[in-house]
Amino acid sequence: MTELVTVEDHSGVRTIRWNRPDKKNALTRAMYSAAAEAIETGDREKSVKVFVLGGQPGVFTAGNDLMDFMEAPPHIGAAETPPVERFMRALLNAEKPVIAEVDGVAVGIGTTLLMHCDLAYASERAQFKTPFVDLALAPEYASSLLFPARLGRSPASDLLLLGSVWDSERALQAGMIAGIFPSGTLADEVHHRALALAAKSPGAVRQAKALINAEPESVDARMLKEGQLFAEMLQSPEFAEAATAFMERRKPDFSKFG
Repeated sequence: MTELVTVEDHSGVRTIRWNRPDKKNALTRAMYSAAAEAIETGDREKSVKVFVLGGQPGVFTAGNDLMDFMEAPPHIGAAETPPVERFMRALLNAEKPVIAEVDGVAVGIGTTLLMHCDLAYASERAQFKTPFVDLALAPEYASSLLFPARLGRSPASDLLLLGSVWDSERALQAGMIAGIFPSGTLADEVHHRALALAAKSPGAVRQAKALINAEPESVDARMLKEGQLFAEMLQSPEFAEAATAFMERRKPDFSKFG
């Protein structure tokens, strides 16, 4: 790990933070590699249930460090996976939930990556901007697909074509984030929700996440898929614990399940 990325595990929650506030958390190849490693290893570790991805007070990330970026521009499909692509694929492929905690600026990939997280919360001072066209570049990492699908074509064009700056309220109204909290309490609010998620059945959480993120299909096909999973999970030790806890009027303990 690099000191520019901190990783902390607590009660099933792995918190990964950009730690370069003097450069507004501009992301380098080393930072991408460290964050990717933290997600990849955590996805394999039974003790890690949820990821939180954040920055420092007042700054999420200003996007790519341009000097570092220009030294070795990433090329998708290259013989060796570029660190930024490794990081984005770690987000895309994570079986466990990822929660973004956005305080301050979220520029470029700092906004793009939110589409690859399961939940995102922001402070009242967060700002979102995707200046790709302003830099004579194309959108990145499926943002041209995910933004229109989730936000609508016109709002997506406002972000990707005009490069408009969105505040937290607009991001919330558009569905980019799930909630807004004061900057002084954002980290605690996100951690509280991460702990609540980490306490749930890990198998059920993984299956629910997979269904939510699955490719579009017919309603009938999805009903059949959900029914099959539901039937399988009725036989699982995790459901047995949930049912027993319900009848014993106690909280279920899923800590032994990975």
